Amino acid sequence: MTYQFKSYEKKEILRGHLRMGGENQKGERIDVTSLYLERGGRPWLPVMGEYHFSRAHRDEWYRELCKMKAGGITIVATYMFWIYHEETEGEFDFEGDRDIRRFLEDAERAGLDVLLRIGPWAHGECRNGAFPDWLLKKPYPLRDNNPEYMAQARRWYEQIYARVKGKLYKDGGCIIGIQLENELVDRADHLLALKQLAVEIGFDVPIYTVTGWNSKYGAKIPVDDTLPVFAAYVDAPWADHIERLPPSPHYSFLTMRNDSAVGADIIGEKNSDGWQLPYERYPYATCELGAGLQPTHHRRMLISGMDAYALSLVKLGCGNNLVGYYMYHGGTNKIGKISTLQESKATGYPNDYPILNYDFHTALTQYGEAREQYGMLNILHLFLHDFGSLLATMEHVEAQRVALQDDLKSLRYCMRRNETGGFVFVNHYQRMEQLEEIKGAVIDTGAVCFPPIDVKGEICFFMPFDMMLGKNLLRYATAQPLCRVENTYFFVEIAGITPCFQFEDGTCIEVTGHEKKGQDLPGAVPIEQSEEEKGFWYHEIRVVLLTFEEAKYARKLAEKLYIGENCNVYEYDGQIRAVEEGDFSYRIWTGQRFEQVKTGHSFRPAKIVLTDVEEPFVPPYEEELNLGCKRSRKWQKIDVDGGQGFVEIPYIGDAAQIYADGELVADEFFTGEPWRVPAGLLFGRECYLVYSQQKDDFYRER
Repeated sequence: MTYQFKSYEKKEILRGHLRMGGENQKGERIDVTSLYLERGGRPWLPVMGEYHFSRAHRDEWYRELCKMKAGGITIVATYMFWIYHEETEGEFDFEGDRDIRRFLEDAERAGLDVLLRIGPWAHGECRNGAFPDWLLKKPYPLRDNNPEYMAQARRWYEQIYARVKGKLYKDGGCIIGIQLENELVDRADHLLALKQLAVEIGFDVPIYTVTGWNSKYGAKIPVDDTLPVFAAYVDAPWADHIERLPPSPHYSFLTMRNDSAVGADIIGEKNSDGWQLPYERYPYATCELGAGLQPTHHRRMLISGMDAYALSLVKLGCGNNLVGYYMYHGGTNKIGKISTLQESKATGYPNDYPILNYDFHTALTQYGEAREQYGMLNILHLFLHDFGSLLATMEHVEAQRVALQDDLKSLRYCMRRNETGGFVFVNHYQRMEQLEEIKGAVIDTGAVCFPPIDVKGEICFFMPFDMMLGKNLLRYATAQPLCRVENTYFFVEIAGITPCFQFEDGTCIEVTGHEKKGQDLPGAVPIEQSEEEKGFWYHEIRVVLLTFEEAKYARKLAEKLYIGENCNVYEYDGQIRAVEEGDFSYRIWTGQRFEQVKTGHSFRPAKIVLTDVEEPFVPPYEEELNLGCKRSRKWQKIDVDGGQGFVEIPYIGDAAQIYADGELVADEFFTGEPWRVPAGLLFGRECYLVYSQQKDDFYRER
């Protein structure tokens, strides 16, 4: 069957229409057009990952930021949680793990830009949306333009600015953008007042973002003063029931930027006054693609690597030109002097979250381990690093018939293209569903007709057409472009599809194993055999094929290509390290072939012993063990014989806590996934595990 597209019409790109943009000391500019961001006069497609500095230890920041950089993140987004810094009115704390300036210095050292989310209201599953308790007791409306509240907002912004002064983009620093407020979807006047206040204080940056989602009509924002950013989550842990949700629409190539399910607990279903956000004035930008999800007490889901990869790929196909993940790196909540700082029903919010655990089941865990989505998402990020300036110029073009999320039989596809070429996107994955195999699909872009392919299994991919490889025009390839190192172009094999490369002169090359054959086509020429790597030479360029498994461990570090041998490598102060502890090996591309390197360090993983005991003390945070109702609980003493590596805590229950020397150091709601805790958190301390009785009062997927 032949699959075609709706007609492509190039749209006018608006420039200079938004009150944003700026220049640094080197004369480089960042600007916002209606289609994409620009940096240094070129289209720019950055990748943003959320990591909350105050939910981590300062001694870990640089290392974890290096891991994020290796994973393809170019901008780190982080919240300023007001309650973390002024829990008691008038007593500010920007020391230790709350030292934002030190975090910015570590981000600069790691080579990352920063988007600073300054609130005042922040949410982020923080108590009161990060408003201090004392602020809630004031006799005037909050999140409002009244003089009393704006005076408090000024005082908060001034405290932040005093710590970040000199670190803005205009000063040669790393802060390229500011997010104003969060999830305020119906107060454009207040958002504008906050921007004006921030600028007056000194927050002069190229980009100001605000929440863009609400109903399909979009949030009410200062139209020309801010960039709306959007979200897409594949489930809703905040939903007010314990039933399975219907199939997510985010695995279909739908153009609506809104996810009206996000924040459904605090916003209405639609606008009633005729408001329509003028989407055409902004590039499609995301800040909350769900690389993971944080379990609530009543809804507990696990996000797989393919859940996250397919979501991000589909949104790229739909035109996403700022890829932003929430969260990208998990964290651990602090406990305040007055109260715990996490969101709970006790604070008037609709969801109970763990006291400490903000792991988010995302790419990098709260303790810095890598999940599957870390490597899988980087397959997309490598492409954006080398070819993002090309993709950014391309517009989304719908399939002739768009397959919706409950259609398990039809091909899901779209393309992005400009006047010279493009990419076809295909998704054959629907979370928690099985799609039917599609045989002999012929995709016709109108400019190029791809050969028949079978689409089967849980896969999603994109293929180029009319793409320049050096001075050579590649008419199409049935493989996914990954990255480039000088004159070598790396592609990823697509499961079940033979890699085929058709060039403008008629040369067509199929690659099978280490063999390849020239098709009997006009203009076909002999191609030199590649002996070491799977691929071929074509004129002055080389093409190398990687399997999807190899590509998951591919990293661009200092513009050199590395492939970890079943490990995730990153660069730390010029040294190659692995996220995983102990000996490791990797391959590095030399320009002609991959060469293997073995390295590592002494490593003795700790062992754990759990012994049943009677309750040694009344747990200080007993309420977490009794959420919803009174529950029985079981105790075990924990002994570990060393401080290296991780230990796994086996249990079946509702909520679990670990106390070390009487201090709560870890907790979680049971999800069925092994609970991994750093041995160093427990070694040398008197430790106990307590977990409460499981009842049939929550939703769990697996």
